[in-house]
Amino acid sequence: MTENSPIALVTGANQGIGLQIATDLATRGLTVLLASRNLDRGKAAAQTIRGDVRPIQLDVTDQASIQAAVMQVEQQFGRLDILINNAAISRANGEDSETMEHYIRRSRATLIPLDEVRTIWETNVFGVLAVTQAFVPLLRKSEAARIVNVSSNLGSLSLLTPTNPYRSTFNPGYGASKTALNAITMAFAIDLEAEGIKVNAVTPGFTATALNNYEGTETVQQGAAEAVRVALLGKEGPTGTFTGSVNQSQPW
Repeated sequence: MTENSPIALVTGANQGIGLQIATDLATRGLTVLLASRNLDRGKAAAQTIRGDVRPIQLDVTDQASIQAAVMQVEQQFGRLDILINNAAISRANGEDSETMEHYIRRSRATLIPLDEVRTIWETNVFGVLAVTQAFVPLLRKSEAARIVNVSSNLGSLSLLTPTNPYRSTFNPGYGASKTALNAITMAFAIDLEAEGIKVNAVTPGFTATALNNYEGTETVQQGAAEAVRVALLGKEGPTGTFTGSVNQSQPW
């Protein structure tokens, strides 16, 4: 089955948007590598999806885990066609029952602990950089490789106007990490453009997930749709874009 079907790896795919992305890609006939920090949770999530779904252990903050995942993919498939960097955190203590109101209040630039900022960036920024660098050799073996970074419109500096109702949620942790992720997306897009590897960022919108204590206004199906669309673009598709909803351009 994997000889002809594209092979996609989705990080942070045992729940939320990542799980929905994996589900949607498997439904379209792709071989999906459902990556998660906890392999048992990944296995449980994979059992809820119809299609060719393979759980794989991958902690984006652990270089040994990343290298082990690369070796596993190389040994089993010899290539990777689609990498979706979805894994992300919004706080250092995990996605617990903290309300968005409390989180916004304590995460202001003057209050957020530096250690928490480092922890968030380790997953949302350095994790993406490390995973992407590690998988590029396998992506180069694909005929039409794609990298999709799940960002957020909270990372858009252009949208931080006084009329933006979400302006107060921008902070040095999650918000700024997505700004940095957008910059890294462009850096990879520029670096890999000559090789035909497409690198794009997408925003899922304010989706109800553990990331925001399920206070989002959109479903995971809506949140996953743009990542899936961009992942399945053909060879003539764009690179270096930031889009949301259904191919709606987002300002950097």
